[in-house]
Amino acid sequence: MTATAAPNRGRRQRLLVAAAWIVLAGAVIIWALAEGLGPAEAATRLVDAIQGSAWGPLAYVAVYLARPLILFSAAVLTVAGGFLFGAAAGLVIVLLASNGSAMVAYGLARWLGAETLADPEATGLLARWTRRLRARSFETIIVMRLLYLPYDLVSYLAGAVRIHPVAFLTGTALGSAPATVAFVLFGASLESFDGGVPAIDAPILIASGVMLVAGLALARVLRRREDASDATR
Repeated sequence: MTATAAPNRGRRQRLLVAAAWIVLAGAVIIWALAEGLGPAEAATRLVDAIQGSAWGPLAYVAVYLARPLILFSAAVLTVAGGFLFGAAAGLVIVLLASNGSAMVAYGLARWLGAETLADPEATGLLARWTRRLRARSFETIIVMRLLYLPYDLVSYLAGAVRIHPVAFLTGTALGSAPATVAFVLFGASLESFDGGVPAIDAPILIASGVMLVAGLALARVLRRREDASDATR
């Protein structure tokens, strides 16, 4: 085998995996459109299938881990987790599932070697966040999660620029905790999950809103600290 054969074979494998992923995501999206199946309806069907099942938590985690591959909404699935399992158990299950799904997206982007964001002169928002990720991975991941930037986009971006996996996972776990708690509490506050206007447990809903606002406020504080640190350098 020549010296270039192995790298070329690795690139071909990555291209094949990327193509298969695109086909899978495209097929799921086309099927959902053909069925008139939006995220809320899909989550409702999942809830109906899982509710009362002894295998419910395992099935839920499996769906959540596959979620970034088909670009399904993390927020909708998190709310469904709160409704299915309640505030306490739901929080534990969703935290495990959501951080696992983040690592799936991160690992896929890292393995595919999608590092195409290396232009130091680029000035767009994505380029600025990319430079922040490389310079201060852990802190930037926390801020991006606290700002509720698209969950999978952050994961794929972090994998693409190859930040350290520990920095990514710990930053994700800490930064996404307020939003996760808020959405799980919101799901737990629902008294029905059938796509209609639900009855809501008001105190839990208020706690959910407080967590969302607290996350945004903390993100603002951290960004100001980062900007002040940059200014003094």
